[in-house]
Amino acid sequence: MADRIIAGQNSPISTDAINQQDAVDILENKLTQLRSLLNCCYGDEQELFEAIGARHRGNIMWIGADLADDIARLTQELLKRLHAIDQQKA
Repeated sequence: MADRIIAGQNSPISTDAINQQDAVDILENKLTQLRSLLNCCYGDEQELFEAIGARHRGNIMWIGADLADDIARLTQELLKRLHAIDQQKA
């Protein structure tokens, strides 16, 4: 088992934890993770993806779907914050 975590900091689990870490940073991390995951699923790496079997491919797509859901939620949070800032300026 690896001693070090090679990925970035884990994102918060609860939606309230967004206030503890900047949503922009979390969003950037999630997008980086999703981009890396998808890079393993097409192009030159597609043969590896095909070879891992249906169960693992399904799990990888599940991870991708979870990341996309997180990204959508974070984007909505950021849009709400931007809207609130615009309302304060008006």
